[in-house]
Amino acid sequence: MNTPLSQLGTLSVRDFLTDYWQKKAIFLPRALPDFRSPLSPDEIAGLALEEDIESRLIINTDDAPWQLENGPFNEERFAQLPASDWSLLVNAVDHWVPEITDLLRLFRFIPNWRLDDVMVSYAPTGGSVGPHFDYYDVFLIQAEGERHWQLGQMCDSQTALQEGTNLKILRDFTTASEHTAKPGDILYIPPGVAHWGKALDDQCVTYSIGFRAPSHADILGDFAQEQASHLSNDRRFTDPDLSPAQEPGLIDQHTLTKLKSIILQHLDEPALADWFGRYMSTPKEAGDEYDWHPLSPQEQEKLNENNPWIEASPASRFCYHLHNEQKASLFIDGHEYTCNATLAAELSNHTRWRWQSLFDVTATADEQTLLYEMLARGALLELDYAN
Repeated sequence: MNTPLSQLGTLSVRDFLTDYWQKKAIFLPRALPDFRSPLSPDEIAGLALEEDIESRLIINTDDAPWQLENGPFNEERFAQLPASDWSLLVNAVDHWVPEITDLLRLFRFIPNWRLDDVMVSYAPTGGSVGPHFDYYDVFLIQAEGERHWQLGQMCDSQTALQEGTNLKILRDFTTASEHTAKPGDILYIPPGVAHWGKALDDQCVTYSIGFRAPSHADILGDFAQEQASHLSNDRRFTDPDLSPAQEPGLIDQHTLTKLKSIILQHLDEPALADWFGRYMSTPKEAGDEYDWHPLSPQEQEKLNENNPWIEASPASRFCYHLHNEQKASLFIDGHEYTCNATLAAELSNHTRWRWQSLFDVTATADEQTLLYEMLARGALLELDYAN
């Protein structure tokens, strides 16, 4: 099992989190000196042909700067591409390639519920996604070839963007620093920092590890919507202590205090924790629930007899919230389950187990049923071996 990194090149993870995380960008040469791309450019293109995989092409020309095309693509489209100045991006490749899942696990020194997914980009010479900024933290890992990076100014929602493209390309870019990334190098960029990378050769492969950062609007909107869905229409604003109005048009402080108390009474920690666990464990590309069938008694018996290796699905999200030392809420792909705290921690903090060792952590028949259900749903996967 890949354990989280303790060093990023010569920089310890603790010093990185203290001095750089969400504070300032840093270039980390040879942070992963042995890393090479598990995917070749042809394999990246192959993924972009698949209907279920999100992919994009970004092509930059003098006549049509920074044009976006969305996949899936076909081989004829790739045959028509120019020799330079384009980029192919494929999202969530950790869901499809086990070696990339192992890469993602190296960054579990960030809370599990913050991790998003891994995007891979391939570009020939001059290929780029343009000068832009992100609202989230990102580690950019050079896997093959070389990429020249420019870091620029701080940006926000008021920063001017170029016209004539549906991409959020910066209209102005002021270079503050420059770096040339080679295989094994990492560039960390916090939210809001402008950046612009260009491929320096025809074998440029870069992996991007992004992190979830819900906006305040998303947090307030989703939490309020969920809370409101549980309230009956009988719960209303009341003012039985009303005094004669001297200024009938005035919204007075007494009224505002009552409104604040209405809002605060729905902000208790258990409700907030349960909502946040469901919200942050819901996959970004969550679709309709697919049909699944419980494991048969024969399948359950086979598991118990064979004691296979079990792995958390790369496409699933696990996190938990403690009620007390014994009990927890476990969140898996937007669903909430109550179980013992040890089982919740084991499923959320680790990614691979022997079936019997995981089964032994259960304390009730319901918890055993939960494990069988997670296998049936595909959140847990049965392996033939352990890496």
